[in-house]
Amino acid sequence: MTTVSAVVVSHGHAAELEVSLAALARQVDEIVVVANIPGSVGTVPEGARVIENASPRCLAANVNAGIAATVGNHVLFSNPDTVPGEDAVARLAAFMESRPSCGIAGPQMLWPDATWQPSRRRFPTVSGTIVRRTPLRRFYPPYERQTDHYLLAERPTEPVEADWMLGAFLLQRRTMLEELGGWDAGYRHYVEDIDLCYRAMRAGWERWYVPAAVVTHAYAAVIDRRFLSRHTLWHLRGMARYARKHPEALVARR
Repeated sequence: MTTVSAVVVSHGHAAELEVSLAALARQVDEIVVVANIPGSVGTVPEGARVIENASPRCLAANVNAGIAATVGNHVLFSNPDTVPGEDAVARLAAFMESRPSCGIAGPQMLWPDATWQPSRRRFPTVSGTIVRRTPLRRFYPPYERQTDHYLLAERPTEPVEADWMLGAFLLQRRTMLEELGGWDAGYRHYVEDIDLCYRAMRAGWERWYVPAAVVTHAYAAVIDRRFLSRHTLWHLRGMARYARKHPEALVARR
């Protein structure tokens, strides 16, 4: 029997949770919310459990705590800023069940205005990352010029394999998570989703984009708006860790 556990990490996102948890509760078998700081959770659906952290932890550590507290054979990680459309989780789970080698399945994501969001992406390279995270992006707008990384020319209507997908809403097979040792808590914030998908690939697990599952994502994209902030520094630290762990990945494509 297929069961889906949802793990949601909130860092002061109580207002967003009111909407996202209500939508999730109708589609999953259990929900665990990790409250990373005080005031992160308000009212939760009946049956949902809340883990209150004594002190803040990184995203990956919180996700791993949620995974450990759940029992479903599939684990959905969902951001507070996502709202799944009708049957989105069921569509992801059905696809995963149809392909035993699928370790991660992600939905089609839409911006709140219902326009398409490029959530299926290629693994990053050094040159592409430099353009995206420096003032060079003013001259080479990533969502316009980095067609290969964001797969901008592709709008698949049927499931297709992916290098990686935004970690905002990912269904994961528990056996894969156990094999990989969960998410890498060495990442402060950012890049842990790329790392998870890369390690899954190296272990022989497929990652699939399932466009029939639709999720609205109010993506803040903080590091896309400012060149220097604590978030951009966290992203740089994350990319540095990714480069140390997987140096071959950054030069695989140009």
